[in-house]
Amino acid sequence: MDFRDLSFPGAPLIKVSPPGPASRDLLRFQSAHEGSAVSYPKGMPMALRRARGATVEDMDGNLYIDFFGGAGVMNVGHANPEILKAAQDQLAELSHALDFPNPSRKSLVESLLSLLPKELSRLYFGGPTGSDAVESALKLAKYNTKRYPLVAFEGSYHGMTAAALSLSSGVPFKEEFLPLLPEVHFVPYAYCYRCAFDKAPEACDVFCARYLDHKLSDPHSGIAKPAAIIIEAIQGEGGTIVPPEAYLQEIREICDKHHVIMIVDEIQAGFCRTGKMFAFEHAGIVPDIVTMSKALGGIGLPISCIAFKEALNTLPQGKHIGTFRGNVAAYAAGAAAIRFMRQNSLAEHARLLGVEMLSLLKELEKDSKTIGEARGKGLMLGIEFVKDKETKEPAPEMAAQVRRLCHQKGLLIEIGGHDFNVARFIPPLVLTKELARTGVEIFADSVKEMEKAL
Repeated sequence: MDFRDLSFPGAPLIKVSPPGPASRDLLRFQSAHEGSAVSYPKGMPMALRRARGATVEDMDGNLYIDFFGGAGVMNVGHANPEILKAAQDQLAELSHALDFPNPSRKSLVESLLSLLPKELSRLYFGGPTGSDAVESALKLAKYNTKRYPLVAFEGSYHGMTAAALSLSSGVPFKEEFLPLLPEVHFVPYAYCYRCAFDKAPEACDVFCARYLDHKLSDPHSGIAKPAAIIIEAIQGEGGTIVPPEAYLQEIREICDKHHVIMIVDEIQAGFCRTGKMFAFEHAGIVPDIVTMSKALGGIGLPISCIAFKEALNTLPQGKHIGTFRGNVAAYAAGAAAIRFMRQNSLAEHARLLGVEMLSLLKELEKDSKTIGEARGKGLMLGIEFVKDKETKEPAPEMAAQVRRLCHQKGLLIEIGGHDFNVARFIPPLVLTKELARTGVEIFADSVKEMEKAL
């Protein structure tokens, strides 16, 4: 398929410096009537009118290249006509069904089982968000093990509900809401650019994974035997941190050794984003439980799911329920999206385009005095800003300024990282080579403009 047909022609196009007057009107209305926790419009001030493919139009007619993708939701593109039709057809017949079976639900179940390793033979649809998937996975793990402690990782993000937030390491997200879930323990992730143990990647022998083994083996480590370990195969909000493949392999072996359930969070990295259908596939492992959401809904319809091994299928009837676990339009859209991904080799497209984009970003890294590292896999890319390449002191204000400049020039990007100093690209996977190159050029120009003003 020629993905060019999915996006607006002519992007980027800035008719009036954003936010234009129509956007300002809606932003003022939002500020006057909605809660103060509203976030994204404060970093990229604009009001949205419509979106197509890998492009977005604001209320003032400005066209943007979208490297944000609804926070990693729009893998098959905004308003993808095939997915839209599937959802619309379903809405005309049945839209809400709790967990009663129906043809669209069956279609999505069959589609997911055809993608997942055969060991992950059971699915459960919980509430509509990724946080709900995490909550479902934790309850399943605790019920099966009759244990309570949990292990998560520095740099993790798993959601905003109580248990999911407990497993997310970002202190700014949760410090005003403590205490949360008890007996949650954090260990270092394989963040090789900022190794917690000051090791060199080529000689460390994944020391951070072996440290986890020590924490589970030593009776005086402070961690009682956990119900589960939850890990992102590639960390997203933590700063697009890509671990060595041997790291996840070692974590799998440690879980087996200590009889601990391994939960892999694929909420952002799943569904072709990293060049494979699921990011854990790069390491050749099979988790015990996988959490899914975001791109699962095809065109942004809310839905979540966990996949798990048959041995864990023990929850009694009604032990985990929820009103909005029956979004039938999302089932239809999800099945259609998976069909689109496979028919158009979207994982391979993401892999190849990601290699090209990362190569351009690595060239920019060489010439830049503020980019400490450009990294990523597939179309999940991160660029970490530092004040000094030797000290690696984080530079969140630089990342924020680059995002502002990109927005002014017609490119939407995300910000993340431990110190909010990482510019993140998580675009729709129907991004074309032309839009990708133009977007990277805008980003590079914005970096140079920011550095010139230092």
